[in-house]
Amino acid sequence: MAVRIQQEQPSDVTSVGKLIQRAFALEEHSDQTEHLLVERLRTTEAFIPELSLTAVDDGEIIGHLLLTKITIGEDVSLALAPVSVAPERQQQGIGSKLIQHGLEKAGALGFSSVIVLGHPDYYPKFGFHPASHWGIEAPFEVPGEYFMALELQPGVLKGINGTVHYSQPFLET
Repeated sequence: MAVRIQQEQPSDVTSVGKLIQRAFALEEHSDQTEHLLVERLRTTEAFIPELSLTAVDDGEIIGHLLLTKITIGEDVSLALAPVSVAPERQQQGIGSKLIQHGLEKAGALGFSSVIVLGHPDYYPKFGFHPASHWGIEAPFEVPGEYFMALELQPGVLKGINGTVHYSQPFLET
C-alpha cells in the first residue's frame, strides 16, 4: 500500500506522540522532548491544524511533520519542526514526502516562507538556504549553515531581516 500524507486527526494524537518519541530516542542532537514540544504547540495560536501532517501506511502512522507560526520582525513565517519518521521506516523517502507535502500545503494556505533548524546537507534539496542570506538570525547560538530559510513565494524575504521569534513552547526546556 502506498504511503499517504494527511492532516493529523484528534484521534491520532497519542500515536503521533509515541511515534515522535521513538523517532528521536537515539538521536544524538536531541533532548528527547520533541513529543512534549508538539503537545505544547497544539495548545497555542501558533498551531495550524492543516499543517500538522501524518504519513500513514496500511493504517499505521509512520511519520509526522509540524509547521507552526513564527515571526521575523512583524512578518509571519513558519517553523518546520519537528519531522519524525518511525526508526524502521527511515531512509525510505517518507520524511522527504512529508516535507514536500507540508511546503506545498503551506504555500496553498498563503504562507510565504519557512524557517528550519536542520542539517545543511539535507534541507537544501527542498530549496532552503542559510537564513543569513536574507539577514535573518536565530534567537540562539547555532552554526549559520544549520539555520535556514525558504521562500515559498519568490522574493518574499527580500527586505525582511532580524531575529526569528518562536512561540513560547520552543523556548521551554
